[in-house]
Amino acid sequence: QDYSWEDHGYSLINRLYPDVGQLLDEKFQVVYNLTYNTIAMHCGVDTSMLRRAIWNYVHCVFGIRYDDYDYGEVNQLLERNLKIYIKTVACYPEKTTKQVYTQFWRHFKHSEKVHINLLLLEARMQAALLYAL
Repeated sequence: QDYSWEDHGYSLINRLYPDVGQLLDEKFQVVYNLTYNTIAMHCGVDTSMLRRAIWNYVHCVFGIRYDDYDYGEVNQLLERNLKIYIKTVACYPEKTTKQVYTQFWRHFKHSEKVHINLLLLEARMQAALLYAL
């Protein structure tokens, strides 16, 4: 059975802790929708597919998969070094090194890499909440 934040987690946490679900949902949405519409040196880029791929890859690492998402996008949009970085930070944060950080997206701005960290940490938190709930 599918169990997602939007359909089940949000309402359950609101029943257990009133208003907390709304605060968490707003936090997830702010990070998920955060974009400068740039990638490296390119401006005016729709980054929604990339953000969705990162979010869903983090959930996939924790065993949460969605039937309505094409996971082929993950392999198309996320290079191997980025997937290694995401898995390391999400699963083994104590093993994250500067070398792992510098190996992905070498020509990208530091702020874009920070955004990746925000996305993966919020996706990880949502995955942990789904398991807990």
